[in-house]
Amino acid sequence: MKAPPGFAEYVASRGPALVRTAYLLTGDHHAAEDLVQTVLAKAVLRWRSIDGDPDAYVRRALYHQQVSSWRRRARGRERLVAELPDRAARDDADAVERRVLLRDALARLTPRQRAVLVLRFYEDRTESETAALLQISVGTVKSQTRRALGRIRVLGPELADLVATSEGDS
Repeated sequence: MKAPPGFAEYVASRGPALVRTAYLLTGDHHAAEDLVQTVLAKAVLRWRSIDGDPDAYVRRALYHQQVSSWRRRARGRERLVAELPDRAARDDADAVERRVLLRDALARLTPRQRAVLVLRFYEDRTESETAALLQISVGTVKSQTRRALGRIRVLGPELADLVATSEGDS
């Protein structure tokens, strides 16, 4: 199948940004690439009918596809371990530890809470943009943001300053 006009250019220009967003949703680089590939495979079939902003369509599809996969895996195929495996030391150990804490805290949120935080604070979307992308109300965005930040505060007390900064933004 030949890609419709504009699709290859869209993938070339927006692909890296889509993978970065998918990584935040999945927590794994390979899973992020698979997620983007799955969504783009579906988008190419509908490319001619996507009106307006294809980026909004593809990003919304990313979030919905990931939420669907979380629901399918809700029974728990993942295995939690007490300690992370050893990794090569870096100069900025505090920053690495903080990223690990944040990643672990995000992984323990509900799919909707995680998606709301990624949209609001990573992609710097407004509450109304977030609501539109996730097809929920602005009030739900606000309550999910508040609950998610509160949960992160409990799961990672070391991240309190990050949560306080985020709450000032919302």
